[in-house]
Amino acid sequence: MNPLAWIAIRCVTLTASALTLAGCQVLNAPPPVDVALPTSVRPPPQVVPVISNGAIFQADRYRPLFEDHRARLIGDTLTVQIVEKVNASQKSNSKIDKTGEVAANVTALPFISSNSFGRASATGTSTNTYEGKGSTDTSNDFNGTITATVTDVLANGHLLIAGEKQIGVNHNVNVLRFSGQVDPRSIQPGNIVASAQVANVRIEHRGRGAQAEAQGIGWLARFFLNVLPL
Repeated sequence: MNPLAWIAIRCVTLTASALTLAGCQVLNAPPPVDVALPTSVRPPPQVVPVISNGAIFQADRYRPLFEDHRARLIGDTLTVQIVEKVNASQKSNSKIDKTGEVAANVTALPFISSNSFGRASATGTSTNTYEGKGSTDTSNDFNGTITATVTDVLANGHLLIAGEKQIGVNHNVNVLRFSGQVDPRSIQPGNIVASAQVANVRIEHRGRGAQAEAQGIGWLARFFLNVLPL
């Protein structure tokens, strides 16, 4: 075989493989979650003037004796207890019955004998019945703990937090991401806040690896489901 022809065939094969893999990712792409990014940030540096006046009190080494260790500045961390439980149920019933009947007889007309209408009659009947039922039940229960970082402080003092946790075991990786807005008054002693008291919560818990791939539909089966939804 001509070397140039072999190279051309090889390039076409690699291109087709790349397009196939890209198509697989698009067909089996997980739904996105709008988690705030970045999930970590460093606190801004604070320059404290060094004054060597020989006194016991030094401004650059001062720490309040009864300082509150709750998160309040960019770069601080706080622990979020994720306790999310949502239950929803909806049922609907519809039923429609409609019946109609029409009957008509002709007994006599002017200048025409009555015997001519012995069989002049018409009847009609219509029936319409509709019945429909629907039911929807949804249950969601999520418990966990994650430590998030304060990424920004709003003008009203509320904290924008975001955090990420990754745990890898063998060929599987579990990823937990969290973001939201916290009122500092909701932070409990121990620098802990419940997720139910966090606004604009975004929680993402996904897996990566063989275990996550086993839970997805194969690319060929998903392709046929897209082109043949019936």
